[in-house]
Amino acid sequence: MQATMYVALSGQIALERRMETIARNVANISTAGYRADEVKFETVLSQAGKDKVAFATAGETFISRQAGGLTHTNNMLDFAVDGDAWFAIQGENGPAYTRDGRMSIDVLGGLRTIAGLPVLDAGLAPIQLDPAGGQALVSRDGMITQDGEQIAAIGLFRIDNAAKLTRHGNSAVVPNIPAEAVIDFTKTGVVQGYVEGSNVNPMWEMTKLISVSRAFQSASTAISDAERTQQDAIRTLGDTR
Repeated sequence: MQATMYVALSGQIALERRMETIARNVANISTAGYRADEVKFETVLSQAGKDKVAFATAGETFISRQAGGLTHTNNMLDFAVDGDAWFAIQGENGPAYTRDGRMSIDVLGGLRTIAGLPVLDAGLAPIQLDPAGGQALVSRDGMITQDGEQIAAIGLFRIDNAAKLTRHGNSAVVPNIPAEAVIDFTKTGVVQGYVEGSNVNPMWEMTKLISVSRAFQSASTAISDAERTQQDAIRTLGDTR
């Protein structure tokens, strides 16, 4: 098979991977705190005879950390992060981190996500409020006050930029490097009565979709042309009469 066909096929694999991320991003445009998937492409050099040929890999998917927009809800149990930090929640195998701050208080006073997972404090312990203590007010440093008394504090955590993130549910992530509790709230803090939306840009995703579709078609054309050239060569060289 000609090198052109290998290159085109590897390109289609990479483009298919990118198409999958676009579809996933578009499906989660309205998911609070969702972080878009992106694909990092690399070039692999392969020795083909005397000539080096570059093949596209399928790409490495990573989660974008760009912040989403904030929406004012007036719901006192909606929270958003202002700055580079995450809320901590209790996952199946340890803490997970999310920017989705839509919360509720269960009948026993536990602070939970809308999916029912416990919200954690800076020490990664579940937050317990007084179910009869009235409205909970939360300050920038996450301190929760009920009836004028400090009850608990919502933990904020910073994830190292070098950490690789894997998804936990729709909008939470689990880093491969332990996150560190935020202790300086000058540039980072909790905002009450707001919800952060996804960081998916619909127009950009549609632009990428068009670009990827055209590139995939171009690769298909290149493969067809290469196959036709190969068949013509076989017919020509095979005819010895």
